Amino acid sequence: MATLLLLRHGRTTANADGGLAGRQPVELDDTGRAQAVAVGARLAGLPLAEVVSSPLIRCRQTLDLALPDLPPAVEDGLIECGYGEWEGQPLKKLAKDPLWPVVQLHPSAVVFPGGEAMAAMAGRAVGAVRRWDADVTEKHGAEALWLACTHGDIIKAIVADAMGLHLDHFQRIVADPASVTVIRYTPTRPFLIRLNDTGGDLAGLVPPKRRRRPRKSAATSSDAVVGGGAGTT
Repeated sequence: MATLLLLRHGRTTANADGGLAGRQPVELDDTGRAQAVAVGARLAGLPLAEVVSSPLIRCRQTLDLALPDLPPAVEDGLIECGYGEWEGQPLKKLAKDPLWPVVQLHPSAVVFPGGEAMAAMAGRAVGAVRRWDADVTEKHGAEALWLACTHGDIIKAIVADAMGLHLDHFQRIVADPASVTVIRYTPTRPFLIRLNDTGGDLAGLVPPKRRRRPRKSAATSSDAVVGGGAGTT
């Protein structure tokens, strides 16, 4: 199966002000624009077969700066969680809401007032990336790389699914602005290759040239490398 790079959008005005943007059309701030340019330099040279984006402007701005020559396909399944009445509120205020500890400790039970259930958010996001991954694999082959630009809670939910974690554990995962998280799906289980990477060299994600008779390896099979293996070079 193909390899997915999950890119969180750069920092926004809402992030900087301590607010919950939700689906509001908030834009990148100066720091966020600089982050997008920097992650673009890290992504340069990667043979991305497809680029996909949440429909929200902060993701599209991030990709415009990071990958200006690769116009993205818009995927509604990657839109931010529908926070309903929480949207646009300061996080300090929301932390006093009786729903806050449930969001932290039992998110699978949360339905935001006037908004979306967190379980529904996770289901549609995971479904979207798995559909895209299967499509990219069919069109471009099992060694293809593709990228999806989306939001923090979306990335955390996708990672939790890849790790076989219950959604109630997803708050233990961190996805910083402009971070890259890498998942490789296989026929039987996914592998988490990188998590919340904000500065590492991404060149090691490019698959090596195939030999005439490629041997089976953890990069192309569902088997984990016992002992951890040699990593990428």
